[in-house]
Amino acid sequence: MIYYAVLGLLAGFVGGIYCPFSLPPEYARLLAVAVMAGMDAVLGGVRASMESKYDTQVFISGFFINGILASFLCYAGNMIGIDLYMVAILIFGMRIFQNLGVIRRLYMGK
Repeated sequence: MIYYAVLGLLAGFVGGIYCPFSLPPEYARLLAVAVMAGMDAVLGGVRASMESKYDTQVFISGFFINGILASFLCYAGNMIGIDLYMVAILIFGMRIFQNLGVIRRLYMGK
């Protein structure tokens, strides 16, 4: 299982080097929020796996729905002149650190 993750990481790294991609600055905030939502979902999946509560459907739906909803809220905030991306970054950042804390405690056996 870990081999697939390492292979995917290497493929993404090589693809990023040989296929340069630039994003317009207007979309940088949306991408940042989507990446934070993805990180939150991945760490939540790791936490659930360590607690023996992992469900693939919950993980995949959370990964995509959280990313899409957070990006939409940021886009809507931009349209009405409110910086909602800051709220999303704050919330996802808190959840990421909370999940990391639980993963650390589970890994250490406490």
